[in-house]
Amino acid sequence: METFMMINWIAFLIITFYALYLFVKVVTTRIAYIRLGHKSEFDGEIKLRLKRVWKIVFGQSKLLKDKKSGTIHVMMFYGFLLVQLGAIDMFVKGLSPGNHLPFGMFYPGFVFFQELVTLMILVAVAWAFYRRYMEKLVRLKRGFKAGLVLIFIGTLMVSVLFGNGMAMIWHGHDPAWTEPVASLVAMTFGWLSEGAATVLFYIAWWVHTITLLSFLVYVPQSKHAHLIAAPINVFLSKQVPGKLKKIDFEIDEDSEEEVTFGVGKVEDFEQHQMLDFYACVECGRCTDVCPASGTGKMLSPMDIMVKVRDHLTEKGAAVTGKSAWVPSYAFSGATGNVASANKEAAATVQSASLIGDVITAEELSGCTTCRNCEDACPVNNEHVGTIIDLRRYLVMTEGKMDSDIQRAVTNIERQGNPWGLSKKDRIKWRDEDESVYIPTVKELKKEDKTFEYLFWVSSMGSFDSRSQKIAMAFAKLMNQAGVSFAILGNMETNSGDTARRIGNEFLFQEIAEKNIKTFEKNGVTKIVTIDPHAYNIFKNEYPDFGYEAEVYHHTQLLYDLVKTAKLKPVLAINERLTYHDSCYLGRYNGVYDPPREILTAIPGLELVEMNRNRENGMCCGAGGGLMWTEETTGNRINVARTEQALAVQPTMISSACPYCLTMLSDGTKAKEVDEDISTLDVAEILAISVFEGEQSKTA
Repeated sequence: METFMMINWIAFLIITFYALYLFVKVVTTRIAYIRLGHKSEFDGEIKLRLKRVWKIVFGQSKLLKDKKSGTIHVMMFYGFLLVQLGAIDMFVKGLSPGNHLPFGMFYPGFVFFQELVTLMILVAVAWAFYRRYMEKLVRLKRGFKAGLVLIFIGTLMVSVLFGNGMAMIWHGHDPAWTEPVASLVAMTFGWLSEGAATVLFYIAWWVHTITLLSFLVYVPQSKHAHLIAAPINVFLSKQVPGKLKKIDFEIDEDSEEEVTFGVGKVEDFEQHQMLDFYACVECGRCTDVCPASGTGKMLSPMDIMVKVRDHLTEKGAAVTGKSAWVPSYAFSGATGNVASANKEAAATVQSASLIGDVITAEELSGCTTCRNCEDACPVNNEHVGTIIDLRRYLVMTEGKMDSDIQRAVTNIERQGNPWGLSKKDRIKWRDEDESVYIPTVKELKKEDKTFEYLFWVSSMGSFDSRSQKIAMAFAKLMNQAGVSFAILGNMETNSGDTARRIGNEFLFQEIAEKNIKTFEKNGVTKIVTIDPHAYNIFKNEYPDFGYEAEVYHHTQLLYDLVKTAKLKPVLAINERLTYHDSCYLGRYNGVYDPPREILTAIPGLELVEMNRNRENGMCCGAGGGLMWTEETTGNRINVARTEQALAVQPTMISSACPYCLTMLSDGTKAKEVDEDISTLDVAEILAISVFEGEQSKTA
């Protein structure tokens, strides 16, 4: 036995150190690939970031949005953490027969707890297998690779339980309540001799050991690299969701490098973006909620992450000379294995075009920038920023843009609005109701008066006939509540959101600088707008260009006015209403309650929620510049969203965004229900209750 134990020890040490060596090698290789990217800035907000890790990683908050899959993952995640001491105990039993972890009087309780956790993990494995291969969830991949981790985990748990049962026979232990499963195994195989039980114990022990070490080596070179990358990724993710980074357009004239803007090569990404690729779980949650993917477009957020990750791995291996896979002899034919790759193959990988050979322009054009993918992602991947960076390269470096978007951008550049209407007509919307007091900043200056809020009407509110009614209703409500405000009139231009989201960062920065000068010149410290896109960009992205102000969405201001009784909804509106969340108001800025609070304060209104609401609300299809294009593939996103609204049988559909309202109005027309179901902004509904109620009082 002593000779066997010596051989067992030597074999264990050799295999363990070899596995640890391979693990460290593959992790350092991936780090080397990530370091090919540009360095990322870090704001140092340690406490906030740790709080986020605690909530998302240890609280599993995002995973639990899908109750079934979330529960399975919680069982595996915490189960796997808890059984690590059990794994060490298993090693002790095999390396020092008759001994175990020195927990003294607590050891029986420890063993009992470990068996319960092991059984819980086995239940989770069986449930996960059922969800993937029998229930066949569309978002989950199937095949050997997808199920390999379940085989690993299941083998680890079964080998522990079986090995402990054999150990009881080997050492002559009686069945005990503290080891119910192991005792059952021991009783089932009680006819075995001590020697046979010893042999079977060591078979189970080595199966457990080799499986655990194989799993250790497998993790960092598979989609399960998220076990390492995800906590770091969550820690490093943006503090402001969806915020785009500023591009520095100052060019070093002495530099010999080709001038490009955006991301045209994988190494143009920042390092924290590259971490996204390796953190991807391939769970498909992002694609499952993507409005483009769900309506038959080419875009799949998960596929973008996976394809760019694989390209980074291949190119990283070619550039650094470090094999992507270990042990290399087991992957002699794999892409990214430097040991088997010739110079010609490496050159082919390095010359591959990121946009074209890896990602297509059609995929990028489908993104509405709604961030539903990011909200659903359990590891905080930031798909939208990646897509915008690729768009920036197409637009600013290659000069490629959809013709409809090109027309809209040109119009914004020339006239400050996507339609190309005369900028001198921007103020004409207020002539629709001259009884409403809507002063311009210039007019107030002439009267030596000041204002508290700058009302940013937006291009939609100024030029779109439907959105003008929203702007007018809001202005009328501010008059009623005694709010001091002014508009820029013809001095107002575009906010720059459309230009920035489609990838024309240069035009956006020109617009932003012009707007900031106008704001500063007129002493603007508070901005209120009916446009969530303008709200987001003023609040979260203009500060990068040196301008900060208090920015409000009109529903936030109206909610405060209703709460303080400066506006009193009186008239009962007896309608069954469903509310659609704007992506840029909700997922980008967390504004969900003010619109709903206003609606619930209106007598008679019955508010019913769509199946997809609040943070999981589906996009209307207008974001990311797509308001100005025609959908040529699949189904129309706005019609799909309208169908979700109609499913709750409303008599009225409401939103708090002129873009959303336009898309939903078009959706009701497409479904031929526009005569039966009205589409109104929250401000319009409130105005009906406030003003018609007042009229009925005085009548």
